[in-house]
Amino acid sequence: MPDTPGVADRRDAVCVIGAGASGLTAIKNLREHGYAVDCYERETSVGGGWNWRHDRSTVSSSTHLISSRPLTEFPDFPMPDDWPDYPHHGQVLSYLERYAEHFGLSGHVWFGTEVASVVPVGDGRWDVTTHSTGGGAERTQRYAAVVVANGHNWAPRMPEIPGEFRGRFLHAGAYKNPAILRGRKVLVIGGGNSGCDIAVEAAQQAAQVWHSTRRGYWYAPNYVLGRPADQSGALMRRLRLPMWLRRWFYRRTVTATSADVTRFGLPAPDHRPYESHPIVNSQLIHYLGHGRITPVPDVARFDDAAVELADGSRVEPDLVIAATGYRPQFEFLAPELLDLDADGRPDLHLHAFARRHPTLAVVGLLQPDAGLFPLAHWQSVAVARWLRLRTADPVRAAAVQQAESKRPVEQWSRVGALPTARHWFEVSGIDYLKVLAELLKRLEPSS
Repeated sequence: MPDTPGVADRRDAVCVIGAGASGLTAIKNLREHGYAVDCYERETSVGGGWNWRHDRSTVSSSTHLISSRPLTEFPDFPMPDDWPDYPHHGQVLSYLERYAEHFGLSGHVWFGTEVASVVPVGDGRWDVTTHSTGGGAERTQRYAAVVVANGHNWAPRMPEIPGEFRGRFLHAGAYKNPAILRGRKVLVIGGGNSGCDIAVEAAQQAAQVWHSTRRGYWYAPNYVLGRPADQSGALMRRLRLPMWLRRWFYRRTVTATSADVTRFGLPAPDHRPYESHPIVNSQLIHYLGHGRITPVPDVARFDDAAVELADGSRVEPDLVIAATGYRPQFEFLAPELLDLDADGRPDLHLHAFARRHPTLAVVGLLQPDAGLFPLAHWQSVAVARWLRLRTADPVRAAAVQQAESKRPVEQWSRVGALPTARHWFEVSGIDYLKVLAELLKRLEPSS
């Protein structure tokens, strides 16, 4: 391809977008496979959403992992053994900073640099236009491939509630400190992990707490059989227990360790265990039972100082917090590059590989039932090996791509997951890793 005026050709280098956990492991694994890497990070340091200093970070002062330490750490860089089962967000950030230092990754990151556009220019190559977040001229560089690792838990999905509300209304992503709750009447909207965590904090700080949920959920304890809940679940999957038996055990565990939530006014679950992302919170039932949290149905509309609920009742909170999730956002890519549908949901093989652009991949766009970091690690290894095979043996690479395109989605997506935006990227961690392992074998160089 001839040179284009004003475009710096980086030849075989790969562009990585984002220096959070997924971006860092992508840099490391691409480098280990021999690629030069330019990573662009709009913030001034690593860590992505785990770095509370970053504008787009959604962690609050009390945020902890909801997946346990052994199932969250990168496979080649363990977390310290003396850390708690569920580390604090500050510990996770320090872990990512040490990961970057240990593998020498920061030298490949352009900090304070935002990606404005990523445009295909033929033969699998991409023109990436960037600019400083502090202003200045744009520059465009050409890359052999692009790996997107910009995260998917930073663009708030705000609920569409008719009417006007006189009090304060914010998304959970803007909730940073429980001091905002003290002495106030608080309505928390959303039954996911963030909504439950905020409701529990409000129960300890606020004068009154209402928790609005649209449907019933299964609430799992943090510990099962003396171990973190995700470790017990992983053991059952490794033993290859059938789904019906795992569901039976789940129900028995919840019955034995938790109260019947319908007694407190919560709706019964409208789905079976494992069809929704698990709600891991041992304290919610405690505060429901002590009357510190009042369950209420879905919000129907705002009415000045009041909030009207779906059953016609009304509450009058000072503060409404919407824990209604996030939407994936790729503002630098044209929608058709990731085959986004009308709702903004991308169609990617293994939630990673663009189907019509073999040199475009996304790392970390997953909602697993355990930690994300190991999955992002092996995703990025698969991306690196795919790019290497595509260069070394394009005929075999095309055959692998054709075979993979026929793989049933059920092999790596959570079976029976609810058809909601919250569950777009649901995967069973062990099943997903198993499929990745098969793909990695296909991508090994011929002997």
